[in-house]
Amino acid sequence: MKYQDARIPLEQRVNDLLLRMTIQEKVRQLDMYSSAREIVSAHTDDTHAALGAAFVPEKAQSIWGNLGVGAVHDLNPTPEQANAIQKWVVSHNRLGIPALFIEEGLHGYDTGTVFPAPIGLAGTWDPEIARETGASIAAEARSHGVGMILGPVLDLARDPRWGRVEEDFGEDTYLTGQFGLAYVQGMQGETLASDHSTVAEPKHFVGHGSPEGGENTSPVHMGEREMRTEMLAAFEPAFRQGHAMATMVAYHEIDGIPMTADPLVLKQILRGEWGFRGFALSDLGAIRRLYEDHRVASSPQSASCLAIRSGVDMQFYDFDHAVFQKALIDCIHDGTLASVDLDRAVRSVLRVKFMLGLFDHPYVDPTLMSRAERTPTHLALSLRSARESMTLLKNDGNLLPLAKTTKQIAVIGPNGNIARYGDYERESNGKHVSLLDGIREEAPNALVTFDEGKDISVAVAMAKQADVVILGMGEWQGVEGEGFDRMNLDLPGNQEPLLEAIVATGKPVVLVLENGRPLTIQWAKQHVSAILEAWYPGELGGQAVAETLFGDNNPAGRLTITFPKSTGQLPVYYSSDPSRVHKYVDDDGKPLFSFGWGLSYTTFRYDRLTVTQPTLKEGQNIHVTVDVINTGSQDGDDVVQLYLRRDYSSVETPERELKGFTRIHLKAGETRTVSFNLPQRELQIWNTDRKWIVEPGRYTLWAGGSSEATLQTTFQLR
Repeated sequence: MKYQDARIPLEQRVNDLLLRMTIQEKVRQLDMYSSAREIVSAHTDDTHAALGAAFVPEKAQSIWGNLGVGAVHDLNPTPEQANAIQKWVVSHNRLGIPALFIEEGLHGYDTGTVFPAPIGLAGTWDPEIARETGASIAAEARSHGVGMILGPVLDLARDPRWGRVEEDFGEDTYLTGQFGLAYVQGMQGETLASDHSTVAEPKHFVGHGSPEGGENTSPVHMGEREMRTEMLAAFEPAFRQGHAMATMVAYHEIDGIPMTADPLVLKQILRGEWGFRGFALSDLGAIRRLYEDHRVASSPQSASCLAIRSGVDMQFYDFDHAVFQKALIDCIHDGTLASVDLDRAVRSVLRVKFMLGLFDHPYVDPTLMSRAERTPTHLALSLRSARESMTLLKNDGNLLPLAKTTKQIAVIGPNGNIARYGDYERESNGKHVSLLDGIREEAPNALVTFDEGKDISVAVAMAKQADVVILGMGEWQGVEGEGFDRMNLDLPGNQEPLLEAIVATGKPVVLVLENGRPLTIQWAKQHVSAILEAWYPGELGGQAVAETLFGDNNPAGRLTITFPKSTGQLPVYYSSDPSRVHKYVDDDGKPLFSFGWGLSYTTFRYDRLTVTQPTLKEGQNIHVTVDVINTGSQDGDDVVQLYLRRDYSSVETPERELKGFTRIHLKAGETRTVSFNLPQRELQIWNTDRKWIVEPGRYTLWAGGSSEATLQTTFQLR
């Protein structure tokens, strides 16, 4: 049997196995099974087997029989549990096809290292950290026998009312594309057939981050041009360059066509234009929504077959397993599902299993976990990521950094004495270093007091006794996260009156935010001297925040999403079209904090922005240089950002778009010339003939420290 011979080329092995399979065996490969409650002797919740739980073969026999298993999810197994299950699966199906273990790992795998949430990771503007983070999570997951992680999230966060903003890399197409590429390359490594790599699954395909009203799973309103040039373009590098081997198909619809029923996206673009060879997994419930919500299918059977016919390859236990599998078999028999579509889906799943090496090495070394999980290297990376993500939004009068000789410090607020991790991570995991922990470590000689701020009068009394007040505020799980969308982006609970009461004491106040999305903190911007955005900075976040407050870490994080003044200003993102009108009678149209914004304890100046060939011919790349000078008295990092505008084009294009960035370190007084090489394909637009084209004309470039950069030059494309 060729599929059992590792020397045979991959596609031959896949095709040989496919030819041997019955239709029942095929459809089984397209189904994923929840497992914590179903196949082990004990579980801690719906997604976790108990640590000492035993695999129960009798339960597996009743659920799986002898047809094999497509994928196993919501188990988070120990290596021993994974091996026991895998051994049973391989020996109890006719062709010895292994199962694929799939789990969450958005910013850390289960009880492994807790990294900063993706919105904070992106705030580093350092794709290498994303690459290393993806690799670290993959290594920890694979040591448990898990071969696929449900991430990264490459939606563009265009409406911060949406509770899942924290899972994204921000609002920008180019930045998201570069971080997604690096993350996927890190996670998948040089080969998937290793003991430290996993399949990456960019999601939610596509446009899910811009739902109507900011409400999760709601319709998304855009045309094909916007979908291609912005939403799809954010995913494209992860697939075309990173060769991601899976994707998750989203819940929503665009222009009346649900994503799980859209062959334009799943077949023509993803597979045809981009050459995708992995498998497309529906989001949990997305196929069911074809029947129950979108009502484009009249029954569970028609919904199941419509999804496979449109380009989905595996269900996320939307329907009962017997219903889903029988539906596909019946549709094959009655001709409403072509065999070529069924075989495409099965082939895609088998290909991934072969690439992971599961047929040749189906079991994990039980000793690997102790060497791969929560290593000093991974913990150091989490801390480095947190440090680089610290984003100083305001620092009037150079209140920061604080002197370590400060005698009395009051830490006040609901986020002051807890490490906030964000969604898809238990706050009991990891070292959970809080803001209070970090401050006490950084200023060991100070008297540091704490109050949660529930009773504002008590908090005010504490603040009056302090030399400086540090407010730990923001959000937490249950206020944000999946399914927690908000109409109002103000500080939740009593935080706004608490903030105003503390500022009224006249004491110096530093506001530290830990949150998953932009908040409308206009009053704070007007009245608080220093504001530090920490996002959800991972298990060592309190240390990184404290190091920044006291000057051991010079902040250089930059915003990857615009802060609005109020929810009434939404949508507000920097790359809007030039015809966007800002004429509310009660608003000047400017955001609270712009995309790319962030301060440092030193200062930078930009000079001599130059295009080496100001007149270009078709096919020539654009080479740009700019001088960056550290004009302050401290060494520090800066994020150099390059923006572009097509001055005139056949279709309306954004006022400016990010086209390059790099994070650099400059000593005090140092000047460095930074170069960007912009491929001409970055100028392409989707024109009125529905074709990609680079149009001649004049283009404007800006370089600087945010999307409001003013240093500019032009070039001409003949």
